[in-house]
Amino acid sequence: MRMALRIAYDGTAFYGFQRQPDVRTVEGELIRVLSKLGIIRDAESSNFKGASRTDRGVSAFFNVVAFDVEGRADLLRGEVLNHHLRDVWVLGVAEVPNDFHPRFWAKSKTYRYYLVDEGFDEEAMGNCASLFIGTHDFSAFARLEPGKDPLRELTRLGVSRRHGYYVIEIEGKSFLWEMARRIVNALRFCGLGLLEAREVKNMLEGIYTKKIPPAPAEGLVLWHIDYPGIEFKGDERGINKAKRDLFERYSRALTRAALLGDLLIEL
Repeated sequence: MRMALRIAYDGTAFYGFQRQPDVRTVEGELIRVLSKLGIIRDAESSNFKGASRTDRGVSAFFNVVAFDVEGRADLLRGEVLNHHLRDVWVLGVAEVPNDFHPRFWAKSKTYRYYLVDEGFDEEAMGNCASLFIGTHDFSAFARLEPGKDPLRELTRLGVSRRHGYYVIEIEGKSFLWEMARRIVNALRFCGLGLLEAREVKNMLEGIYTKKIPPAPAEGLVLWHIDYPGIEFKGDERGINKAKRDLFERYSRALTRAALLGDLLIEL
């Protein structure tokens, strides 16, 4: 039996998603708990796979892992898993086909970036955003890995102004390393008048001398992954624990941000 978990996590608590020796990662935490509970023996024998290898500091509200169950399937409930996990929460469970790979089966991924308003020109940001839609060579907006095709397609890039910040929402089939964060920084530079739309257009056409650096990882969240025909079901007690934990964690951050805002005004 092959199962998939929809997970959320606080990326600031980990050295990235992918398991690594001697450091704490999201995959490592999940494998630790699944092995401890006797659900799997180890990552290799259970064919453990993840949908998106988010960088250090990047959080997720919807990432997915899949594995072959080798033991206690009765313990695959959010209520049980969330009791043992730290900084990771299971929001849903689904039985999937034996050949299911969470990365290759994904129809699209959506990232959100929360960007503090620095007095941006919203129209300039919107004009810049429109240039990224469609299929382009994103070499200037990524940290390229050997053998990776730099051609990617973005289906949506939205810029929404909120009270004191912007939400940048980026949707596509797949992303290159640091691609989402570099696109966000390009929008930021356009909003500050440091980059013009024609320069972005040139960069997408391969005309550039410097790449756009990535925006900080802490503002990025893997928001949604679309899997047609697969339904992740959560249990009420498991979801309620995740809600309590997330509210406690981020309400403290909101309080500190509000305090900082008042201090800056007084200074």
